[in-house]
Amino acid sequence: MTDRTLDLAGIGIGPFNLSLAAQLDAVEDIDALFFDRAPAFDWHPGMMLPEVALQTSFLKDLVTAVNPTSPWSFLAYLVAQKRFYEFLNAEFGAVPRQEFAQYLAWVAARLPSLRFGTAIHEVRFEADRFHLRGEGGPAHARSIALGIGLQPNLPAFAGKLDPRDHAHSAQAASFLDRTAGRRVAVIGGGQSGAEIVLTLLNRSPDAPASVDWISRRPNFQPIDATPFTNELFTPGYVERFHALPEARRRATVAHQKLAGDGISPSTLQAIYRRLYALRHLAGPHAADAPVAARLMPHREVLDVERAGGAYRLLMRNGFDGRIDVAQADLVILATGYRFALPPCLDPLRDRLARDSTGRPQIGPDFAAAWDGPAQNRIFVLNGGLISHGIAEPQLSLMAWRSAVIVNAVAGRPVFETGLPPSPITWSSAECGPTCQDGRGRRDAIGSLAPFETVRAPRPAAGAR
Repeated sequence: MTDRTLDLAGIGIGPFNLSLAAQLDAVEDIDALFFDRAPAFDWHPGMMLPEVALQTSFLKDLVTAVNPTSPWSFLAYLVAQKRFYEFLNAEFGAVPRQEFAQYLAWVAARLPSLRFGTAIHEVRFEADRFHLRGEGGPAHARSIALGIGLQPNLPAFAGKLDPRDHAHSAQAASFLDRTAGRRVAVIGGGQSGAEIVLTLLNRSPDAPASVDWISRRPNFQPIDATPFTNELFTPGYVERFHALPEARRRATVAHQKLAGDGISPSTLQAIYRRLYALRHLAGPHAADAPVAARLMPHREVLDVERAGGAYRLLMRNGFDGRIDVAQADLVILATGYRFALPPCLDPLRDRLARDSTGRPQIGPDFAAAWDGPAQNRIFVLNGGLISHGIAEPQLSLMAWRSAVIVNAVAGRPVFETGLPPSPITWSSAECGPTCQDGRGRRDAIGSLAPFETVRAPRPAAGAR
């Protein structure tokens, strides 16, 4: 692959390592290459359903947040494609996901540091460098950046489903062609599940016979994208979040789920309107094929049984406490993703420090804690949900995170990553003396468990 010792070797070329490569393209004295087994860049092809859109602003692209003059910005892509004015005139409420995928592929086809069709089979550390064994020969690097993405999260009952009868949402685009006239169960109440359900309901004339949308959530809930919630997706919040104890971080991430994993209101509205049309406007002479649709929130699928060539899904109903049953010929699992170290890192696996969830312990500069030399870093991208918060798996902060990593590799502030204080005062340290009443209350409250209520003392009789 290369005889020289790289400053940084990237393993995997998804959006996050692509962002890192794009930022490094502006830094002449850092030698970096990025490797991926795929023959070319292809972002989530299995979820490129009709009319799907981002939940993130197009300004939160690969580079703009810290390097707005980069030639690899989304605006530079629009100009290069001669569609700048048309894009503005279209007034998209949210950027089509296909558009953003084309932008990412446009950058990936032009960056000279990317090596597609080059799988990395093993990474070892000897002396003062990492040794990468892969297709095309070896490579050596002082530091590595792991950007292999997340793995589909499959529930335990998935093992009882015939591989021909089910798919994870990551493969939905090709799987939906098999649903005509079939009973389909979609499990998962996030954005991916909602997009799949909407696509199924709109598949006239090749519509499924029925669609059951099943979710553990108490309802089909919108993403919280209001201004103060969006402060959770800023560098200042992430830095303060990282300083919290692990137990408090885990509880906080769980509490903030809908800030990063809710459904776009436009998608919810489109589903409701489609259901209205199917229930009240479709008739014997309508162009739409009838689809029996059931929306079943607050259900946890406990088990799956094979019955007469189909499946019985046994569910606990969290609303009334009963056991419900759904019948399906095909099952689509929109059950999210999980972090896992790739097999190529097996020689280093036992040298990494882990948190209580088994994830690597990741520092403020996104380098994993390990027992090797401090100057040889293992940067982990998209593995820091517990260490850096709900923004970590999102596109929102990838340009800033890449800049932080570039600065760490360079050993100097190549990019300006600091920002003025947020309008929200997150930590007691930001309050100063005004947060203390002089009687130790700050220390007492700080020792409480996450989200524990502090009750005010009862007023004396007659007091107001």
